[in-house]
Amino acid sequence: MRGRLNASLVTGGVLVGIVVLAALVSFVWTPHDPTLVDAAGKLREPGDGYLLGADKFGRDTFSQLMVGARTTLYVGIVAVGIAAAIGVPLGVIAGMTPLGWLSELVMRVNDLVFAFPALLLAVMLGAVYGAGTLTAMIAIGVATVPAFARVARAATLQVMVTDYILAARAAGRRRTAVAFRHVLPNISSVLIVQASVSFAIAILAEAALSFLGFGTRPPTPSWGRMLQESQELLFSTPRLALWPGLAIALAVLGFNLLGDGLRDYLDPKLRRIRAER
Repeated sequence: MRGRLNASLVTGGVLVGIVVLAALVSFVWTPHDPTLVDAAGKLREPGDGYLLGADKFGRDTFSQLMVGARTTLYVGIVAVGIAAAIGVPLGVIAGMTPLGWLSELVMRVNDLVFAFPALLLAVMLGAVYGAGTLTAMIAIGVATVPAFARVARAATLQVMVTDYILAARAAGRRRTAVAFRHVLPNISSVLIVQASVSFAIAILAEAALSFLGFGTRPPTPSWGRMLQESQELLFSTPRLALWPGLAIALAVLGFNLLGDGLRDYLDPKLRRIRAER
């Protein structure tokens, strides 16, 4: 039985919903062209059709934030998808054969990949293939694989000792059938929570990569590059750094709260422990 909605889940859902809504609306409407350079209107103050003003190139800040939300979600979805597509099968395999050589090999490779942070991996890939959105997505996705593999392995180990799994194996079901029909459905809630948390990490990583010049290339708007372009005007025009920084913070907070709320909502054991306190 599922738990009741909690404050973290509702707050996180609202914040994530705002980001998603802004990204979806940007496909059909923005107040101004976010890539249009207007030298005469550079550093325009808020007002006169420019809700948050304009940057040093005369581009509308609010329009850039809207399209930047689309870029952020796109990178996050693809990066988390790559991580889940690779990490979940590896974790399930390692969990279903905990004493075999394959499990040991998977976990040692997992530890090796875990030693390379997304930023370092993106720099390496950027040096070989060139910086860009694709490079950022692959780097973030590969760097997040170990998290999914570890979570999937730990959850699989718990499921494999249950009675219904033992009954399925005693009945002669093949490992693939056990994995798809019994293991994956029972660890899906844990994976959903991990995906939410990994999405927040992907948002931070994408912003950092764009700030350093290894992420989304101009003229496509990106929250991280908006921060990078505003750093030289940080003291004279602080609002240029305020809005993208606030957008990143709220998006990360939203996905973290959403993950925490989903954990409480989907895990009955955790709800009982908190209720007893």
